[in-house]
Amino acid sequence: MRIIRHWAGLTEADRGASVAIGNFDGVHLGHLSVLEQARKAGGRSGVLTFEPHPRQFFIPDAPPFRLMNAESRANQLKKLGVDFLYELPFDPALAEMSAETFANQVLGRQANTGLGIRHAVVGADFCYGKGRKGSVETLRQAAQSLGFGLSVAPILADEGAEISSTSIRRALAEGRPRDAARMLGHWHRIEGEVLHGEKRGRALGYPTANMSVGGLHLPKLGVYAVRVDVLTGPHRGSYHGAGSLGVRPMFGSNQPNLESHLFDFDGDLYGQHLSIALVEYLRPELKFDGLPALITQMGQDCGTARNLLAAL
Repeated sequence: MRIIRHWAGLTEADRGASVAIGNFDGVHLGHLSVLEQARKAGGRSGVLTFEPHPRQFFIPDAPPFRLMNAESRANQLKKLGVDFLYELPFDPALAEMSAETFANQVLGRQANTGLGIRHAVVGADFCYGKGRKGSVETLRQAAQSLGFGLSVAPILADEGAEISSTSIRRALAEGRPRDAARMLGHWHRIEGEVLHGEKRGRALGYPTANMSVGGLHLPKLGVYAVRVDVLTGPHRGSYHGAGSLGVRPMFGSNQPNLESHLFDFDGDLYGQHLSIALVEYLRPELKFDGLPALITQMGQDCGTARNLLAAL
């Protein structure tokens, strides 16, 4: 998959794709429906999205809400066989761009600018341009004028409820990762680099890979059965494990992170990139009377997670 981060100065080889347009936060089943229609339109497939998320740009102090960071989104789209990821910078220039200019200069084809798309697929509630004044109907008019096709994907539902990033966030916040996975079409994953921590887990007999969850919507804090994909380095592969998402109340810490213990693993993961799938919520964070009680509980958590993951 080729990642392109601007709409100007492209070669012909980077133009002419059939693109699904949206933020694609979570890459859930609704997004997959839009992407499938883009594939059916013919030619090379693409996703047109924005970084940062427009909501982050307009409300920078809002609580973290993203289901995926840019790395995780790109990894998931690559797995789906997307040819092009147009990850456009959502900056002041794009925020001020009118719907008409966006269609002409970004989606269309001019001398040295524009993606020159073959076909666009959007959701039924799609809005674009300054003040969200562009709608499906104005995009339909632009498509006719600029010579590209347009399809509108219906909004999907799960058990009568709309499949949306909002619904998935709610399921995760309530400790229901399987419900979230049903709407996503895949396990919810947290991806990023393994960071150096205080190495308490190793001293307790349960070494962990520590990852930041900064900027992401926080699932319910607690202990999870997890599937771990090591994406880089000599230990690439898939593992089962137990992960603790939280603030470590035993040690007075208050900055949330994700610490994952990989079963039957011995190696150095510092600086490598991991993808952690939250499979089952096991219990909330607890503060124990002492380290022996914590170690006993960690052993029980790992045993529960082993049995649960082996049965999948």
